[in-house]
Amino acid sequence: MTRIIADISVSLDGFVTGPDPGPHNGLGTGGEALHTWAFSEDPDDRRILREATTRSGAVVLGRRLFDIVDGPEGWDDTTGYGAGEAARPAFVVVTSGPPRSVRLTDLDWTFVTTGLPDAVAAARDLAEAASSATGEDLDVVLMGGGATIGSALAAGLVDALNLHLAPVVLGGGTPLFTSGMRGTLVQRGGIATSTATHLAYDVVRPGRARSEVSTDSLA
Repeated sequence: MTRIIADISVSLDGFVTGPDPGPHNGLGTGGEALHTWAFSEDPDDRRILREATTRSGAVVLGRRLFDIVDGPEGWDDTTGYGAGEAARPAFVVVTSGPPRSVRLTDLDWTFVTTGLPDAVAAARDLAEAASSATGEDLDVVLMGGGATIGSALAAGLVDALNLHLAPVVLGGGTPLFTSGMRGTLVQRGGIATSTATHLAYDVVRPGRARSEVSTDSLA
C-alpha cells in the first residue's frame, strides 16, 4: 500500500536549514552538517538511504526547494535525490506557477498549482502507477522543505515521519515545527550511527487508532 512519508534531516534544535538560506546557500550557514549522514560510509547510514530511495515512487517538494535543486548550484551527475543512490522517481512540485524553464530535464517533473493536497494526490497516483508497473510497494516521499512538510503534517496528509537527527545545533534557520503545531506520533524504530540518529514515527491521524499504524522499523 502506498504511504505518504515525510523524510527530512533536522538539527538538535529543530532546524532543517542553517541561518540565512537562499538560492545560492540552500542549506543556510552550517546547514551542510545536517546531511553528513547521507554521504557517510557507515553501513547503517547507507542502508537507510538505499531503502528509502528504493521505496520512493514519487517525491513531493516545495517551490523554494525546487529552485535550489534545479538551480545552477543544485543537483548534478554526482549529487541528486538519494545522494548518489540510483533513484529516479517522479517529482511533484507545489508551486503558484510553473517555472519558465527546467535545468534538470532528465527528471520527470510535475508542477501542481492548486495546493499541497492536490500535489500529494498527484504524487500518490504516480507512485501507485509505478507500483503496478514494477510489482513493488512504493511510497510518496515529502522531502521538503520544512514549510511543505509542516503544512502536510498540519493538514493530516502524512502517514509516517522519518527524522534524521544530526548532532549539530544551528542556532537558527528554517524550523521544522512552528508554534502552534500539535500532533500524536508513535515511534516505530530508531537507530544511531556516528553521523545521525534515525527516527521513524507513524502519524496518528484523527479517527485512526494506534493499532492501525505500521509495524515497520528502521532497525
